[in-house]
Amino acid sequence: MPIAPVNGQHLFYRDTGGDGPVLVFSHGLLMDHEMFEPQLAAFGSTCRCIAWDERAHGQTADDDVAPFSYYDSADDLVALLDYLGIERAVLVGMSQGGYLSLRCALTHPQRVEALVLIDTQARVEEPAKLAGYEQMLDVWTNQGLPESIADDIAEIILGPAWHGAEQWKAKWRGWQAHNLNQAFRTLIDRDDISHDIARIEVPALVIHGEADQAITLDRAEEMAGHLRHAEMVTVPEAGHASNLTHPEPVNAAISRFLKQLGYI
Repeated sequence: MPIAPVNGQHLFYRDTGGDGPVLVFSHGLLMDHEMFEPQLAAFGSTCRCIAWDERAHGQTADDDVAPFSYYDSADDLVALLDYLGIERAVLVGMSQGGYLSLRCALTHPQRVEALVLIDTQARVEEPAKLAGYEQMLDVWTNQGLPESIADDIAEIILGPAWHGAEQWKAKWRGWQAHNLNQAFRTLIDRDDISHDIARIEVPALVIHGEADQAITLDRAEEMAGHLRHAEMVTVPEAGHASNLTHPEPVNAAISRFLKQLGYI
């Protein structure tokens, strides 16, 4: 099993290998590297694709997770690049993965070739959504994950009646309370970087599901406006995990972006 022992963590990763440009895929909250299977299938033969599990998630999840921030996760990403002998990469981040990718571009600009930001934002959570998250978390950690809440999460992340929802609901039921609590605490306590991102010099592609309930489209549009070199693509009918549920338009947008940059 590929594990990078870095920063006191044991980061699970998948690496397609190859000599092409490097794409590093960072997943969203409650997800893991498998949410990028459609992108690894599309780009794995022309690019070196690396998808990893972040702290408290997937096969990186530990029995004892200490408090961490998305700046720590950005450092983890860079440490993973060091471990694999990679100097620079295109960072592809979905939601939470976008939070850490933006912070990586701010704190480690020399390691970032470009950004692909999928269904993410630079601001903090809306107060009304935070209250709902806190209530959901209290039930989940104390009583287990009820089917009604699993259905709500699946609809928010994956959209209504998506065919692969049961696989993800099964994963969510296996979460340990300490990992769940810390993952949400990191989300809730993050800082607002909406003005800081104007310092980012690399090209960025912002992709956003038109029907995203978790992060509304206006937040993505604002983020794209604050980035110096950004273009934006909206995905019709897609929700939060647009790369997973609507891979064809997302992959097409990423392919066009990489071609514009001369990477493929």
